[in-house]
Amino acid sequence: MIITFDLFSALTDSRRGGSAGFAVLARERGWDLSGEQLYDEWDRHNKEAQRLVDTSGQWVSFAAISRNALAAAYAALGLTADAEADIATIQAGVGDWPLWPDVAEGLPAVAQHARIGILSNVDDALARSTQAYRLVDPELVLSSERLGAYKPDPAIYQRARELAGDGMVHVAASARDVRGALEAGIPTVRIARPGHTVDPAGPTPTAVVQTVAEVPAAIGRL
Repeated sequence: MIITFDLFSALTDSRRGGSAGFAVLARERGWDLSGEQLYDEWDRHNKEAQRLVDTSGQWVSFAAISRNALAAAYAALGLTADAEADIATIQAGVGDWPLWPDVAEGLPAVAQHARIGILSNVDDALARSTQAYRLVDPELVLSSERLGAYKPDPAIYQRARELAGDGMVHVAASARDVRGALEAGIPTVRIARPGHTVDPAGPTPTAVVQTVAEVPAAIGRL
């Protein structure tokens, strides 16, 4: 069995890590905004851009999407800054973004029962820079760059299953990821993380857990 985890909701406390980076930028520029405000505005534009991106033609990198999303966030907030330089600074700090407290011990426990990987809307280089990368099978780091699609496009889930096999199970926290994987026909365990909920209009998760270590037992009960 192969179990994939979402990188920036199920494994990484991305809001905490990203907000810390944006807080530094805000202090340096004298902006009267918190790191959380900046992160949330950028994240909103970033997710919307991922949803709308057309990958049927020339590939659009996660770095480019993130840069354009930050430019849109700055415009919405009435800020003037170099989005390209700033997103490079934020992403250079991704290696410091913290894992959720249960991950460091939980993933090795899951690895005793199955091969574990990552399914995430990132470029390969960014995935390799994260703390979660060293805890999973590097051959199973299934990025948007590798698969040629972004969540919630069904294509990313379908291509992941083609590589991982029909026994693949996905572990997600965000509403769009839970819904996207389920609608692609992949058994999906929702891990309850602060700030994330299910889509009330979407399908019901196959199982719900509170920590990574609970995943094998939840799958075993399916």
